[in-house]
Amino acid sequence: MEKATVMIPQQQLPVSYTPDVVVVGGGASGVAAAIAAARNGADTLLIEQRGYLGGMGTAALVPAFCPYTDGEKPVIRGIGLELLEKMKLASGGWFLGRYKEKLDWVPIDVETLKRMYDEEVLASGAKILFHTFADQVLLEGDRIAGIVISNKTGRSVVQAKLYIDASGDADLAALAGVPFHVGGEQGELQPGTMCYLVTGADKQRFDQFLQETGQGGQLEKTVVEAQQNGDLPEGRKRISGVAWISDTVAGFNFGHIFGIDGTKAEDLSRAAIEGRKLIDRQIRFLRKYVPGFENVHLIHSGDQIGIRETRRIVGDYTLVVEDFLSMRTFADDIARNSYFIDIHLANAGSTMVIKHLPKGQSHGVPYRCMLPQGRSNLIVAGRSVSSDRPVQGSLRVMPNCFAMGQAAGTAAAMLSGTGGGFRDISVPQLQRRLIEQGAWLGEHPGQASEVAAAVVSGAVQYDSENH
Repeated sequence: MEKATVMIPQQQLPVSYTPDVVVVGGGASGVAAAIAAARNGADTLLIEQRGYLGGMGTAALVPAFCPYTDGEKPVIRGIGLELLEKMKLASGGWFLGRYKEKLDWVPIDVETLKRMYDEEVLASGAKILFHTFADQVLLEGDRIAGIVISNKTGRSVVQAKLYIDASGDADLAALAGVPFHVGGEQGELQPGTMCYLVTGADKQRFDQFLQETGQGGQLEKTVVEAQQNGDLPEGRKRISGVAWISDTVAGFNFGHIFGIDGTKAEDLSRAAIEGRKLIDRQIRFLRKYVPGFENVHLIHSGDQIGIRETRRIVGDYTLVVEDFLSMRTFADDIARNSYFIDIHLANAGSTMVIKHLPKGQSHGVPYRCMLPQGRSNLIVAGRSVSSDRPVQGSLRVMPNCFAMGQAAGTAAAMLSGTGGGFRDISVPQLQRRLIEQGAWLGEHPGQASEVAAAVVSGAVQYDSENH
């Protein structure tokens, strides 16, 4: 049955902002993109739907940053590494003492991270507009001529030269008519997780329990026992680690909510309700089964469920699993990735898919996978770039999003005075600028040559079988 429709009267909207660059979405990719664009001289506006920055790391309470290293050295550097180190310093005390030398699986101090992101984005010269959605795209040929934003002030138009979609769900690209894929062959999506923080824990007692049982923080034996006893639902047999903010406060990424499409408000609503219900069950499990958690109290659940997967744009290049496994380098690399392929089960009866690269190894992330087909002044950064589903399971994590965001913001700033679109960039110049600003593009970044510029402009057909 078709839904009823209503014709909305034509509106005359004011133009509220005219920046060089607008970034939609204030998660890891958006924060890095805004900082990079502003630091490189572009008048930059960052639009975020919530009242704070951080995306899944703050809104969904993802407990820890995924690894920045390939097991031997940092692969994600530049703005992403700078922000990690500044969070540690701002957290101070016990937190800094424990994690000062760590780069992998560093817990997220949520309130500190929110404040630090505010400070760093504003210090770069970018402007922030909170509590705002982009709900319509105005097109002129292959260019975005403006976006309609909605907030408490009303509806208005932002007209920029260049647009960065850092929404995580490719929201702006979808509004602009960019083609995209969703999930697997049957439309299946990775499940969501409602993460949370507890207080009243005893880290010393918990560590002793892990040492005695050899469970390494994932508590697999204990989870299985609770599932067999009916105290936990069937599904994943382990916890994705326990992230300690202090000796008594810990964050959890534990359990799944299935069948959630993060681009649908109805699904997000159901996930919020089911997620809070599941947390209550997990708290009772912790008190009953896990020494050190007998007296814990829930202090914060995610503002929304954590989303791992929604749209993937169709870009000028689609990064595929063979590129990952062969640790491929591209002429137009703008980042390196070493995080393992991590696809969570689509239902309680299926299994995880995990593929690791050898220690010390990584693959390139080409600039072209951020360029959406059919739009010249739009670039996409973050988990919705052009890749197949297995690679999305690797690229989606926050350190990679920082690196892609830095590349997108830097490119936008370089182009903002030229009148050109994102395919008009000199990739070698972009790569040099990224390296100058701390990014790491591999052991031999000099291999990138003018060929890269020709590849992106279309003058050279590079790896045409997957273009």
